[in-house]
Amino acid sequence: MSVRRGRPPGLIDVARLAGVSHQTVSRVLNENPRVSEQTRLKVRAAISELGYRPNHSARALATGNSRVIGVIAPMTALYGPASMLTAFEEAAQDSGFAVNVSTVRNLDEQSIAAAVERHLDQFVAGLVVIAPAASAEEGLAQVPADIPLVTIDGDPQKSTTLVTVDQAAGARAATEHLLAAGHRTVWHIAGPERWFDAAGRIRGWEQALRAAGAEVPPVLRGDWDAESGYLNGQVVARMPDVTAVFTANDHIALGLLRALHEHGRRVPEEISVVGFDDVPQAAYYSPPLTTVRADFEAVASAGVELLLARIGSGSAAAGERRIIAPTLISRDSVAAPPNR
Repeated sequence: MSVRRGRPPGLIDVARLAGVSHQTVSRVLNENPRVSEQTRLKVRAAISELGYRPNHSARALATGNSRVIGVIAPMTALYGPASMLTAFEEAAQDSGFAVNVSTVRNLDEQSIAAAVERHLDQFVAGLVVIAPAASAEEGLAQVPADIPLVTIDGDPQKSTTLVTVDQAAGARAATEHLLAAGHRTVWHIAGPERWFDAAGRIRGWEQALRAAGAEVPPVLRGDWDAESGYLNGQVVARMPDVTAVFTANDHIALGLLRALHEHGRRVPEEISVVGFDDVPQAAYYSPPLTTVRADFEAVASAGVELLLARIGSGSAAAGERRIIAPTLISRDSVAAPPNR
């Protein structure tokens, strides 16, 4: 057996080579008398062959029931993931658990797999992975089936235990709000491709327009930052027929507002704008931004609840999911279209 991509061998590698669970490897490392001699020899042989070095500083966690949850999150200042990380620490502490956080610079297979190994070497009770991009799925596929795991904002098509905001419902609410104000159609500046949040928001926007019999304009593709809103805004500002824009998050909306202001397009008198996330600054934009509020505390609470249920039952059975409803927050960036 070879260890993938040259990384140091981890607990999962030992378990796979010995043909046992990662819990059994932990018991052998801690000299648990309930492990048979034959199993103990297999595990020791696998450790020797791989040259595995256990994290002795974390051994105490495995001598009893671990009260530590491992959380893997993208290394980002984006409001959504950062807010969820803080909310997870609070929700876990309320349940009597500590949180061991591992951030990854890239949401790819190698980074996710390495982070999983680090947590297992520290004998966490279970894992929460904030995995909003498709690139993370290959890494999650490497997590052994017997490890309690909850995915946040992951692929809704997978059978993993999942907690997520109802992105499509939030986008529908934003689009329907603009249509109700009298706009004939709504343009959309989307988030990056292969992000599940961005795809869900596109889906909800399209559903609302089609249900209303409105034209579906081409998607304006962006990133999650204000710069992409600003660059797309340079285009939108030169399109006199555009009267309403729904942006995939509030940062994009901020850049859009700046571009529209530079081109003399008034918000909301000429163009209405709705964002998503309700960042703390949204109420202080000029004008104050109508947006969709995602309840990150509810996401974290549900994630911890599901993970503790998996841990408590001794089962990592997948498939249960919690979908958290967002809320439309109406402010001053939406009005009836001009000449109505």
